[in-house]
Amino acid sequence: MLRNFQSRGSTRDGTGVHDSIVNQLLTKIDGVEALNNVLLIGMTNRKDLLDEALLRPGRLEVQVEISLPDEAGRLQILQIHTNKMKENSFLGHDINLQELAARTKNYSGAELEGVVKSATSYALNRQLSMDDLTKPVEEENIKITMEDFLHAIHEVQPAFGASTDDLERCRLNGMVDSGDRHNHIYKRAMLLVEQVKVSTRSPLVTCLLEGPSGSGKTALAATVGIDSDFPYVKIVSAETMIGLHESTKCAHIVKVFEDAYKSPMSIIILDDIERLLEYVAIGPRFSNIISQTLMVLLKRLPPKGKKLLVFGTTSQLTFLDSVGICEAFSITYSVPTLRTEDAKKVLKQLNVFSEDDVEAAAEALDDMPIKKLYMLIEMAAQGEYGGSAEAIYAGREKIKLTHFFDCLQDVVRF
Repeated sequence: MLRNFQSRGSTRDGTGVHDSIVNQLLTKIDGVEALNNVLLIGMTNRKDLLDEALLRPGRLEVQVEISLPDEAGRLQILQIHTNKMKENSFLGHDINLQELAARTKNYSGAELEGVVKSATSYALNRQLSMDDLTKPVEEENIKITMEDFLHAIHEVQPAFGASTDDLERCRLNGMVDSGDRHNHIYKRAMLLVEQVKVSTRSPLVTCLLEGPSGSGKTALAATVGIDSDFPYVKIVSAETMIGLHESTKCAHIVKVFEDAYKSPMSIIILDDIERLLEYVAIGPRFSNIISQTLMVLLKRLPPKGKKLLVFGTTSQLTFLDSVGICEAFSITYSVPTLRTEDAKKVLKQLNVFSEDDVEAAAEALDDMPIKKLYMLIEMAAQGEYGGSAEAIYAGREKIKLTHFFDCLQDVVRF
């Protein structure tokens, strides 16, 4: 591994030991006399850190990228790691390696090996007796089932895969029919997904979702990311970079994009861009370094054969326009608040009010962000007159309209 042969002058220890090691390697490769019939192979997962002199003609001049395995490659890797299990009749009859290969998008060979080991551990745990751990395991009873593999896939997450847990957390309340306007934006966003999939002239598509705080922009972007079935979907948010220096934040954002370039199709969600830029209305103040980094990344085309779709969300469109970030996005969609008819649809689906009260409650929610609507329902469900939240969501009880209006007045007042 060429892990320690970084560019000379990149370290600041003052000893020069690092540079001497690189110089020694270059001397060994060049040699005083030619060495015949010698093949030198180097391996690294950080080519960008290597000294450029190592990659010049006559040295490590041929560079071969070993990318993530495709579905056929993953199937072969799974067959290799399960071959002995199959020979010893440890695999259950319901095992479908083809389906497992399809489910493990963007898994590396090591991660697939981890999936097999994890599935094996689930099968072994079923044979252990918690009452007597010294009891020997009967090998003939060990059977690794398809369910074991599915549990293992959930447990072993790929480094370059979709952040499903983070995306699901962004839409904690789920997605409900919020009216024609929200549905229209969702369909348009899914058309962008199809465009990235099939078009040969759009390797990079960027879309900005703007709207009032709590209007559901992040949940919409997360839903599109999940429904796209892209192998790489990552969300970049300010909450994961609290306390980090500007340069560190830039490095983190750049790494997400660099990782996306390793996948054939990727989606990146830049959530709450003004928070990423550390925007403060007083001044106004923001990080110009992060701003310039984002603008460069949003306009940089991915490598040949790679496709990237970027979603951004913001509640400060005027600010982003003033610093030029809006121009970096190909298209902008406005995510609206709920109108009365939209609120009525949401309340009917949630089924937390009696049919006679839905109309009155919806009229009071005109121009309400959907996130605030969920909060109001939760407040009313926990109230004295609304009953327990569990009973409300289970449909055993209904929220009383008078208590709901009391909560609504409190929210508006504060």
